[in-house]
Amino acid sequence: MPNPANPVKVLGVIPARLASMRLPRKVLRPLLGEPLLVWVHRAAAACPQLDRIVIATDSEEVMALCAARGIEAILTSPDLPSGSDRLFAVAQQISADIYVNIQGDEPLLKPEHISALLAPFSQPHVEVTTLKVRCTPSEINNPNAVKVVTAPDGRALYFSRTTIPYHRDSADTNYFKHLGLYAYRRAALERFAALSPTPLELAERLEQLRLLENNIDIYVAETTHNTIGVDTEEDLAHVEAILRSR
Repeated sequence: MPNPANPVKVLGVIPARLASMRLPRKVLRPLLGEPLLVWVHRAAAACPQLDRIVIATDSEEVMALCAARGIEAILTSPDLPSGSDRLFAVAQQISADIYVNIQGDEPLLKPEHISALLAPFSQPHVEVTTLKVRCTPSEINNPNAVKVVTAPDGRALYFSRTTIPYHRDSADTNYFKHLGLYAYRRAALERFAALSPTPLELAERLEQLRLLENNIDIYVAETTHNTIGVDTEEDLAHVEAILRSR
């Protein structure tokens, strides 16, 4: 493991809040005999672009799991409102050039996701990145599948739970689903943490809108690899079937 005193180039952080709203205690839910969080960490560990990986949790129970499995973890305040706030809490203890926020319910993470997420940072003006994938037909009108629209250069114009863009004349279009992976340069993460929640963020319940409402650009890279964020019992069963078939 790298020396904690030395800066890390790319740090992967997996926020793991135990009191999740839609599927309580989901990070500890069993998936083929292993807790969901262990699958997520295993997937992240298979991404060579990440120099170090840390779990950021609000739970002593999760800390105990990580200790038993030899997984590095940091205990953060249960009062932190979002995964990005938990990411910033880790940044106060571990210095890195780029911080990657990996949702604690994404066991289908692939190295290709991280490569796409990091690629825009070759441009010095890019401060924050995330991912998009083409919507499946069932996702287009599903409010649990967050949609994103972007400018030609990849800048996010808006994220919404509703179907965007709206085509008045019912023309064919490509709809894109937002994947909940983010990467921040340290300065951008510090700016995010200093900002108060914004009206659009609160209305949509989407923390990334806080950045857009404060004129902090998010660059969205496209990937062909979809993921399934585990938010429901159905999601858990679907992911289990996929993992079993591998």
